[in-house]
Amino acid sequence: MKRAKGPALKILALRMPALAIPVLAIPALLFAGIMRAADAPVVVTSIKPIHSLVSAIMQGVGEPELIVDGAASPHTYNLKPSNARALQNAKVIFWVGPGLEAFLEKPLQALGRDASIAELDNAPGLVKLPFREGGAFEPHDDGDEHDSASATPEHEHDHAEATHGAEADHDHGTFDTHLWLDPMNAKAMAAMITTTLVAADPANALTYQGNARALDDRLDALDTELKGIVAPVKGKPFIVFHDAYQYFEHRYGIRVAGSITVSPETIPGAERVSEIHRKVGELGATCVFAEPQFEPRLVNVVIEGTSAKSGVLDPEAATLKAGPDLYFTLMRGIANSMKDCLSSA
Repeated sequence: MKRAKGPALKILALRMPALAIPVLAIPALLFAGIMRAADAPVVVTSIKPIHSLVSAIMQGVGEPELIVDGAASPHTYNLKPSNARALQNAKVIFWVGPGLEAFLEKPLQALGRDASIAELDNAPGLVKLPFREGGAFEPHDDGDEHDSASATPEHEHDHAEATHGAEADHDHGTFDTHLWLDPMNAKAMAAMITTTLVAADPANALTYQGNARALDDRLDALDTELKGIVAPVKGKPFIVFHDAYQYFEHRYGIRVAGSITVSPETIPGAERVSEIHRKVGELGATCVFAEPQFEPRLVNVVIEGTSAKSGVLDPEAATLKAGPDLYFTLMRGIANSMKDCLSSA
């Protein structure tokens, strides 16, 4: 083999350092990536809609863990050993509150002592709506006395009747905890999520804050989109499996005429099912909506012999894959399911 001479040798010498730089840089880049992942705080979330909001704000920093995964429901969930370990290792924990995830209340006290725990039903600016009772909405058994005569047949609630943030008494037995089904409530919760993450992990504050601004813009656009989807069917009454949708109803002016049950942990008796069957005919309800986690046979019994159709609503995202886009898929799914069923009835 001939040796390179003269200019050729100089060219070879000049090229060698340039070739070496990327090779040396690869381990450094990998190390930097590992360090960023290691620096991300361990964050645990309770349910999929909350996990989605937290995931969107944490993008570029890390991924939160999820407790109620798959098709499970917070109404009937039993904590797993892996969930207990996650809570014990967490630096930050997000949940709605004991009114929704009652199964978490004692484990958080026992296992979450070293974590910052954000109870999102305390977020400033939330619209909170009281439980509906009477007529087509059965009494809610939370251990307190309620005046069911105060419920109107139409169950209409304007913004003056809603409570906001600190103005509301912090009593988990008095308000509906499906708060995320209003995108403006999602914005309020996102603000509390951001504040909590920044306090726990100030090194990544700029990323959290930038992601939160982008999420706010997306939620505003979603709100406008949902208004357009449900506008053609706003006046048509329908029945739901359990009364989880009044925040959606309140925001977009749709009409839920009643629920088969208030609490999905308890299967309604024959008398209750017969009552709702009669109500479907009396109100001219066009659709009765089931939920993926609960007994669909009851819906078939309720609509038997009527002109009402059945559909499916998924308020807790049981059928959706967890991630930062889940919240948007969830809300569009509810709006489109309502539109499709009510338009064809």
